[in-house]
Amino acid sequence: MSNDQNNPIIVIGGGIGGLATALGLAENKKYVKVLEQAPEFLEIGAGIQLAANATNVLQRFGVMDKINEIAVFPKRLVLMDAYTGKELSALDLGDVYRERYGAPYIVLHRSDLHKALYDVCAESPYIELVTDQSIVKTEEANGVVTVAAANGDVHTGSAAIGADGLWSNTRKLFVDDQPVCSEYVAYRGAIPMEDVTEVGNLDDVYMWIGPNFHLVQYPVRRGELYNQVVVFKSSEYRKEIQFTDEWGTPEEMDRVFEGTCSLVQTALTFIQRQKRWPMYDREPLNNWTKGRITLTGDAAHPMLQYLAQGACQAFEDAAYLADMVEQHDEDIETAFQKYQEERIPRTAYVQNNARLWGEIIHAIAPETILLRDTILKSRASEDFQFVDKFHGYNKNKVTH
Repeated sequence: MSNDQNNPIIVIGGGIGGLATALGLAENKKYVKVLEQAPEFLEIGAGIQLAANATNVLQRFGVMDKINEIAVFPKRLVLMDAYTGKELSALDLGDVYRERYGAPYIVLHRSDLHKALYDVCAESPYIELVTDQSIVKTEEANGVVTVAAANGDVHTGSAAIGADGLWSNTRKLFVDDQPVCSEYVAYRGAIPMEDVTEVGNLDDVYMWIGPNFHLVQYPVRRGELYNQVVVFKSSEYRKEIQFTDEWGTPEEMDRVFEGTCSLVQTALTFIQRQKRWPMYDREPLNNWTKGRITLTGDAAHPMLQYLAQGACQAFEDAAYLADMVEQHDEDIETAFQKYQEERIPRTAYVQNNARLWGEIIHAIAPETILLRDTILKSRASEDFQFVDKFHGYNKNKVTH
C-alpha cells in the first residue's frame, strides 16, 4: 500500500519520541497520523538533558530555533561527592564539545521540548494530530494496518509505529515481557531561580553521588527555573508491594541522604514529596518489527536514566528510521527491517551501559568508591573518551 493522506503511517503515541518520529517521516513528504491517548498533547515531568546525538537531530528537523529560545546551554557536567561536597570530575560542554559533535548539549523543561516538537508538527501539511486515542488493537492484513481505539475510532494506514512508551501495548505484538523495577525511585522539583541559594555555578549541570543515591541539579526554561531530581534505592522494596507507594517514601529519602553535605541537604528541602517516580527499564529485544509494524523510543528500548540517553535514543531512532524510509521508499517492510538492524544493537548497548553506569555512580563498597573516584579525578574536563560512543553517534549518521 502506498502512502498518501488516506493511507498514512500511523504513529501510536504523541510523546517526545512519537512527535520526533512524525517529523522525520514528514521530512520525506510521508503522510503521518499521530494518535495520542490523552485529551491533549502534553508532557509531564520536569527537566531533561539532551546530548549532541539528540540536538543534531533537532537541528536537522528544524526544531532548534524554537528550542534555542527556551533551553539552557550548560558549560560543564560536574560529578560531586555528596558527602564531602567536593568536585570529583567534570566534562566541558562549551565550544570544544560543540565543535567535536556538531551540536550543543542542552537542558530544558520536558514540557518545553514537547511543545516545540508539537508546534513544528502542527505546522506540517503532512502530519495529522489526533487526541483521545487509547489504542486497544493494532493489526496488519493484506498490506493494510488497522489501529482501533477504545472509544470506537478505527484508523487504517500503510504502516504503524508504536511510540507508546514504557508500558507500551504495541510491544505486546512482539514479546510478552514486563518492565523491570530497578528498586530506585525519583522525586523531582523545579523551583524559581530567585529561591535558589547556596548553589555553585548556575551554568553547570551537577550530579551529587553517593552509595545507592544521587541528586541532579540544573537550570531550565531560559534559566528561570532550577530543576532538581533526587534518586535513591529503596531498602523497603518488595515485589508484592511494587505497585504501591509503601516503598521509596519521603521518610526513607531523608534517612538515605542523612549525613550528606549542606548543599545536598538544602536541595532536599525543595523537592516535591507528594509524587514519586519508580524507575523501570526492560530487557533488550532481539526483534521489534513485524511486516508493517515496528516500535520506537521507550516502547522499544526503555532505559534507566543514568546516562541521560532515553530521549536521545528516541531521536536517534527517528532520524535513522526516516533515512531508511527515504532509502527504501514504498518498501516499508524492508525499511523497518533495516531500521531495526541498526537500532537494536545500538539501543541494547546504551540500555546495558545505563545499568552499568548506575552501579558505578551508586557504588557501595569502599574499595570500589576509591577506585572510581581516583579514575574520575585523574581525567581532564576535555577528555571525551567515555561519552564519544554516546554523544557522537549522529555526527556521522545524520545524512540530511
